[in-house]
Amino acid sequence: MLGLVQMNTNRPLLSIAAFERAIALDRNLAQAHASLGFAKVLIGRAEETEAHVQEALRLSPRDRNAFLWFVYIATAKSQLGAEEEAVAWYRRSIEENRNFSIVYFFLAANLARLGRKDEARTSIETGLLLNPGFTIRRFQAGMPSDHPAFVAGFQRTLEALREAGVPEG
Repeated sequence: MLGLVQMNTNRPLLSIAAFERAIALDRNLAQAHASLGFAKVLIGRAEETEAHVQEALRLSPRDRNAFLWFVYIATAKSQLGAEEEAVAWYRRSIEENRNFSIVYFFLAANLARLGRKDEARTSIETGLLLNPGFTIRRFQAGMPSDHPAFVAGFQRTLEALREAGVPEG
């Protein structure tokens, strides 16, 4: 829990240490493995994320949080510029939980980068049905990391959201 609090309060290096400590105490903590992977996205080490999440899925293949773990991998892929892979992971997340609105916006951003504007608009429409108050400004205000590598990818996502037609707010 400490790692999650630190990760969600822009202290990713401390969260990584907390997740690593939790795993050292109990190597079977699937949530710690997955969260460690996402924390690494926040410090520009997105290439390490999938292995951590795959370990979490190995430990808990039907975990109720798997939809979120798929988002972790998709976000890492997006940060690395692998939009096709990101789209596949975002779609997998939606298959697990159709009510997690943010995924539709992330999916739209990656579809827009791939030039698939109609699919992006459809994804935005679904996201706005679930979360009518979503705007780029509100999303930007919640940026989870100020690490330069993460910020660069986040800015690309903001540009893609604009391109896809997400309301500016």
